[in-house]
Amino acid sequence: MAEQRGDERGTGDARERERGTGEARRGSASPEEARAWEDLVTTARRTVSDGLVVGTSGNVSVRVGDTVLVTPSGVPYDRLAPDDVTGVDLDGRQVLGTLVPTSELPMHLAVYRTTGALAVVHTHAVHATAVSTLVDELPLIHYMAAALGGPVRVAPYATYGTDELAENMLRALADRSGCLLRNHGTVAHGATLDQAYDRTAQLEWMCRLWLTASSVPGLAPSLLSREQLTQVEERLRGYGQRG
Repeated sequence: MAEQRGDERGTGDARERERGTGEARRGSASPEEARAWEDLVTTARRTVSDGLVVGTSGNVSVRVGDTVLVTPSGVPYDRLAPDDVTGVDLDGRQVLGTLVPTSELPMHLAVYRTTGALAVVHTHAVHATAVSTLVDELPLIHYMAAALGGPVRVAPYATYGTDELAENMLRALADRSGCLLRNHGTVAHGATLDQAYDRTAQLEWMCRLWLTASSVPGLAPSLLSREQLTQVEERLRGYGQRG
């Protein structure tokens, strides 16, 4: 969902406007949580600088033990400070900070409850969102679909911030690390924030590639077969440095 309320409510500090009234842990974040929050803010700001979101649309989270740190609702990422750490438990109860968590919290928690993911990135990337309105699955335009677990599915549309959207997303994510949300955006998860972000960026790139190739009049892009994708999946298991 476009979490842009912080810029739409007049003047003043968005952090103050978005402070919650529920019970929250008043103590400082642990050293591990503080480091994770710093990494989360860096990743959130990167989604803006790389053009994957506009304003405060999209959201980012990272799991530290049984605590999920998440971007707060409606606060521009360049204003987030160390004291703004926002965290909930796996049931959604706020345990850190006083800023209201993102409205897309149900999606983030659904991923953590059902997968081994430790980080989630949700964006409104332009090309990926455009593709989500056209097809039920991103055509196999490039072998890097294998890095997301296979052909990328499109989750049916549902209102932002709802359990229905979270459920639709989980079905699209089955055996995958990324999916599209119809008329909405992207979700990708990983073992680290860097991995979740890289998968998000890769998904946006593949969507842009397919849209570009499909736009040539009179021609249709060649697509990979499922067998070809399986061969890539096998090769990717040994990809990268060892040791």
